[in-house]
Amino acid sequence: QVQLVESGGGLVQPGGSLRLSCAASGSVWNINAMGWYRQAPGKQRELVAVMTNGGSTDYADSVKGRFTISRDMAKNTVYLQMNRLKPEDRAVYYCNARKVVGRADWGQGTPVTVSS
Repeated sequence: QVQLVESGGGLVQPGGSLRLSCAASGSVWNINAMGWYRQAPGKQRELVAVMTNGGSTDYADSVKGRFTISRDMAKNTVYLQMNRLKPEDRAVYYCNARKVVGRADWGQGTPVTVSS
């Protein structure tokens, strides 16, 4: 199993920026992609961004051009740089590790609030 610990959430004004981090430990050899999902109140969890071990990325249309995912493979850490945040970006953000073998693992979530 992979353990994931997120950090970096908080309160930010519209137009502001936040950087989320997620550190993986445990069976990191089994990871083939890491990413971020979010769940807003009353809504389903949705993909925000994902990056494979090979560097390929995928973003939700709603965050393209504003959010950037990156990984530090040596530190087993994935980041999400969020710029030009909007009130609709408010959600709990979850780190996700997709694995070669077995189901994906999830972090505990970090809340992001965008409000003036």
